[in-house]
Amino acid sequence: MIVLFVLAGVLVGAAFATVFGDNLGTLHIQDARASTATATDISAPAVPAAAAKPSAQPTNAAALQTGDGDALVAAEEQVLGSIYDNVLPSVVHIQVAQGQGSGFVWDNQGHIVTNNHVVEGTSQVMVSFADGDRAIGTVLGTDPESDLAVVEVDVPAANLKPVTLGDSDKLSVGQLAVALGNPFGLDNTMTAGIISALGRNINSGNSQFSIPRVIQTDAPINPGNSGGPLLDRSGEVIGINTQIVSNSGSNSGIGFSVPINIAKRVVPALIKDGNFSYSWLGVAGQTVLPDLVDALNLPAETHGVLISSVADGGPAALAGLRGGTRITQVEGLSVPVGGDVVISINGTEISSMDDLMAYLTVKTSPGDTVTLDIIRN
Repeated sequence: MIVLFVLAGVLVGAAFATVFGDNLGTLHIQDARASTATATDISAPAVPAAAAKPSAQPTNAAALQTGDGDALVAAEEQVLGSIYDNVLPSVVHIQVAQGQGSGFVWDNQGHIVTNNHVVEGTSQVMVSFADGDRAIGTVLGTDPESDLAVVEVDVPAANLKPVTLGDSDKLSVGQLAVALGNPFGLDNTMTAGIISALGRNINSGNSQFSIPRVIQTDAPINPGNSGGPLLDRSGEVIGINTQIVSNSGSNSGIGFSVPINIAKRVVPALIKDGNFSYSWLGVAGQTVLPDLVDALNLPAETHGVLISSVADGGPAALAGLRGGTRITQVEGLSVPVGGDVVISINGTEISSMDDLMAYLTVKTSPGDTVTLDIIRN
């Protein structure tokens, strides 16, 4: 067991991204790029004309009494219609000189959450609300690492309807997922699907930081949806739509959302300080996969993160954590081995590098003390 302090800094750097053998989200995107598909930030180019605004369609409540398939369809329609009516006033259209995106009302103090890539490089934006009201927004804080940003508008609190935040740690694959936003500049658009996968790990696009625990959905997401909310069937925000994987640049059924539990930590810091400081251990490592377990003659049930290297003077080095001491070939790849294997942090089991990153991002702040359980030779 090793106890160490975590410092401020970028959690994962360029050297780390090439080492994470199980980085499924990132590898998936890289494979798609190799076959001409791209991981696309889903802000959209500016359009000259406003599009017609869709409206919710009434559902036949009487159908709920029929007890057949029509009743189930009607019930689902009622759920979707209720989500649209309740959440739409909280969703905004964000326009910048060279593009546009979406966002949502965080609180009644005039804070709007969106993606960093929507507002990157500008200090002011135009914010349009669902009722047609418009306001100039000032970019208050940005975090390229999580692709989140906060815009502030001077609007009376009575005119603002903050969203209700959900809990992205309690999601399950197959749950209803609803996206609200402004794809291709089409204001007030709702699309629906399911949560397709959880625990993806994607590059933020504007840095070499990997966003952990990303939500994958097949709810249609297109350019212009960037920064808009992903909702559960209760209408609570569970994620912020950020990227798609596509050959064409438009929806292909694979969209990614930053989990709301990361936003719960990042956004208050952006409001207060204009930036967010990440915890840093000062290690590079890779997930202990079965082929690595075999190569190192570890017990079959071993899980965790094999430390490849330790940064001089960093928290891990000061606590005595050890990195790799030699190179061995595993499945044709050169892997630094001989370092410690981290199996838990503060009593929470670690099964992958993504688990370690996610814990540091969501559960710790610079200056905190953490306890690592390790296997050493």
